[in-house]
Amino acid sequence: MNFRKGAFVCLIFTTLITSCKKEPAITMTAELEFKSRALLGEGAFWNHESQELFWVDILGKSVNIYNPKNKSNRSFPLPFRVGTVVPQTDSTAVVALENGIYILNLNNRLLTNLSNVEEDIPTNRFNDGKCDPNGNLWVGSMQLDETLPEASLYKVAPDGTTWKMRDNITISNGIVWTKNGRTMYYIDTPTAKIRAYDFNMESSTISNERTVVEVAPEVGYPDGMAIDEEDMLWVGLWNGNAVARFNPKNGELIQKIEVPAHNVTACAFGGPDLDILYITTARKDMTDEEIEKYPLAGSIFSIKPGVKGVNSQFFGTIK
Repeated sequence: MNFRKGAFVCLIFTTLITSCKKEPAITMTAELEFKSRALLGEGAFWNHESQELFWVDILGKSVNIYNPKNKSNRSFPLPFRVGTVVPQTDSTAVVALENGIYILNLNNRLLTNLSNVEEDIPTNRFNDGKCDPNGNLWVGSMQLDETLPEASLYKVAPDGTTWKMRDNITISNGIVWTKNGRTMYYIDTPTAKIRAYDFNMESSTISNERTVVEVAPEVGYPDGMAIDEEDMLWVGLWNGNAVARFNPKNGELIQKIEVPAHNVTACAFGGPDLDILYITTARKDMTDEEIEKYPLAGSIFSIKPGVKGVNSQFFGTIK
């Protein structure tokens, strides 16, 4: 993402409030969890079965599995840029590469094609994605030059059947579901909006689009997203040096986690009690001055923010 630089100044809430300088109720600072120089760390996903953090370096073309117990990180180099990863079984994961959706075997590192969607659009690549309560992968694409709304959001079933769910997307990003599965939240980063949809559990379809949070450009740009047990939204802020916790019911900024990295990309709740927030960051699009100020950019950070998350859905399984 290549956006104009901005400072974390204020929020523009939804139609309730158009401009403010309200400070968040709680401000905390994340600490270094695992030192890395990822060009574009993304796709944070906590595997609650293996107790490991799955994440990707998009531009580094790798899937990574971090074990907090021994601070080790397994890296799986791939032939293409990888937008997201979601576990499927104890030995497989679904990955979104720039030329389609694949199953990655974590034992022998072989790739099996699942869907060729957007294989014929070389000006796009896939970006963030997560699974709905029925085990379908929702994954979006983005235009490589990040300027035109020529990408889409797709739903990919475990058998590879693929549906286009939304178009006119520029940079598809954070996506989560509420605990009851009836609401889906979604981000198209340049719009600076978090949108909500009614989610139909029977058909795995969405309807009734509305904006629930709108972030001013000078705040930073909403990137990857997680959800906690209270159905509040945790959003990485590109150019914002932070993760922000929003209340989607009123657009309010509840909490801010400052991160010693300029471009904060994604987050996921993990740990045995799901009370640790793991945060991915990037070194991409940083000036020399910013790199000097944030030498740990590209690393993984963590914090106990005082609230727990929920288990994330694996690919092809049902809650």
